[in-house]
Amino acid sequence: MTNNVKTIGQFVADDYRTATVFETYGIDFCCKGNKTIDEVCEAKGINKQELIQKIKDATSSSSNTGTDYKTWPLDLLADYIEKKHHRYVEEKTPIIKQYLEKICSVHGGHHPELFEIKDLFFQSTGELAAHMKKEELILFPFIRKLVAAKQTDVAPQAGFGSVQNPIKMMMHEHDNEGERFRRIAELTQNYTPPSDACNTYKVTFAFIKEFEDDLHLHIHLENNILFPSSIEMEESFVKS
Repeated sequence: MTNNVKTIGQFVADDYRTATVFETYGIDFCCKGNKTIDEVCEAKGINKQELIQKIKDATSSSSNTGTDYKTWPLDLLADYIEKKHHRYVEEKTPIIKQYLEKICSVHGGHHPELFEIKDLFFQSTGELAAHMKKEELILFPFIRKLVAAKQTDVAPQAGFGSVQNPIKMMMHEHDNEGERFRRIAELTQNYTPPSDACNTYKVTFAFIKEFEDDLHLHIHLENNILFPSSIEMEESFVKS
């Protein structure tokens, strides 16, 4: 696969060190990770050769400190996403909500954009809570059944038909959250606190930025590795 047709998501799936490069250029590698280098460079006015060189520099180190999630068994990857990223969302959501309530109360008069930021975050985490339950109760158990079924080569059956059906829904919901956080980043000037921000204000923005970064990796692992590999595994039963 040449660099011209390889998608951003595939670059990051192959070597997560490229994620930092794409983030530097404001390139979405999770929800919009199906774009090619040519497409994002044209859309954002980025120098293509410069971007490719940055990718080469980031991946030329002999010691790859990034984790190669593509080599993980799918059931292990599903477990990891659930225990690390789902748990992170559950633990951080009430903390960030509390901080947002506080800075809206204290600073909302001079910074009315805080109320939209709060509403967007509350909407996003409410949707994420329901989204993660659907994965934990429906999609991930079926993926584990797919892995177990490879031992017998008998395809598991599901009430939703193909695994592609819930995956399509999950990816659509990922897109929605990506749009919400793009709006939050815009409203916060990429999480830059204003000159009159108190420490609580600064900590709140730092927490939301960390939350978004974790969500990017979370969605990347699903959209670019777990989901396509699960579809491929299901299709392998049909071919065998």
